[in-house]
Amino acid sequence: MKSNNDVIIVGGGIIGLACAHYLIKKDISVRIIEQDYIGSGASHGNCGLLYFSGIIPLCSPGVVRHEIYRTICGNSPLYVKPTLDVTLLKWLLKFVAHCNSAHMNIASKAKNDILQYSLSLYNILFSEEVLQCDFEKKGMLLLFKDEKKFEQYKSTNAFLQDYDLGAESLDKDQAIKLEPAVRESIAGAWYNKHDWHLRPETLVDSWKNLLIKNGVTIEEKCKMIDFEIKDNKIKHVNTVRDQYKADAFILTTGAWSSGVNQQLKLNIPVQPGKGYSITMEKPDQSPQIPCMLYERDMVVTPWKTGYRLGGTMEFSGFNDTLNKKRLSKLVMGVQEYLNTKADYPILEQWSGLRPMTYDDLPIIGRSPLQDNLFVATGHGMLGLTMATGTGKAVCDMICEGKAQIELAPFSMDRF
Repeated sequence: MKSNNDVIIVGGGIIGLACAHYLIKKDISVRIIEQDYIGSGASHGNCGLLYFSGIIPLCSPGVVRHEIYRTICGNSPLYVKPTLDVTLLKWLLKFVAHCNSAHMNIASKAKNDILQYSLSLYNILFSEEVLQCDFEKKGMLLLFKDEKKFEQYKSTNAFLQDYDLGAESLDKDQAIKLEPAVRESIAGAWYNKHDWHLRPETLVDSWKNLLIKNGVTIEEKCKMIDFEIKDNKIKHVNTVRDQYKADAFILTTGAWSSGVNQQLKLNIPVQPGKGYSITMEKPDQSPQIPCMLYERDMVVTPWKTGYRLGGTMEFSGFNDTLNKKRLSKLVMGVQEYLNTKADYPILEQWSGLRPMTYDDLPIIGRSPLQDNLFVATGHGMLGLTMATGTGKAVCDMICEGKAQIELAPFSMDRF
């Protein structure tokens, strides 16, 4: 049995690192247990957006009809592998049931609360710590090729304006003046100044080193087997390496979180949503502002040290195979919207599993059955953006008994 810790965090992605950061500042002894390497999952190859304007849930009105149409046309970023997996099929039906205005309003308010909390905490984090990650506050440019969709975005923007997150409408010439890499063939753009960006894998590396320096113990290649439970409390966690004992445990295992459901008798309805990215050397005619290619549902992120194309949503189980067709669509998408060549030396082709919930809200809170287990997962495509708010909220629940923001919308009690 290894020495006792105050807190053990199971899962070493961006959420686990954020929880450790705030706990160690409270002089809590922390050990992170990671089945692979720190940040090797969705925290590694995402597009690095701090997407504070991303309050509208994926399950919003009209989404299902829209994706069916795009699938027929052959240009949908969504792919659901034919399956007899009953759990996934039930999850998809519940996703469809949440595609309504009532849920959109409830979810948007809840997401805005934690996103704004995270924004304030990121400002503090970057003012207090030196984390090398190409961090910039340049906003995001939403590019449209379809004139009708460009005009229709006005209603979406009006919704965002109610939360002070509205964007500025730009015609083609204004968009090109702001970002010369944009092609003449676009219909228009919306510029949202509220979003930031950084390079996620370098943030993870830098944050990991800071945590180690501050006293966090990290166990990599240390896959969890199960928990030992007595009197509704977890006593220790069994891993392929050893047993580790703690007073409290935090589950931050992302797309793999549902793996504890059977043993702990919990309902954590997280499904793995696969995303792809291609990282290149920064091209000569690179955009300077992150661009969302609206009809393609993909993102182009420029950094000082590189250039990444990312997107797609694939429900195909726990597999990390690279589908060349999906990757090629990322390259084709860029060529439709930007003058930038997509034939620069490729540094990495990547796929990763995002932790998706059917109501597109994260799961943050204490386990209803184990008194000393806290769960922080299901952040979907906003794990990086919500990391600081989630980490601070979990820390406050453990140390103070209550978070500084309302966590009821994120509780497991909703399932």
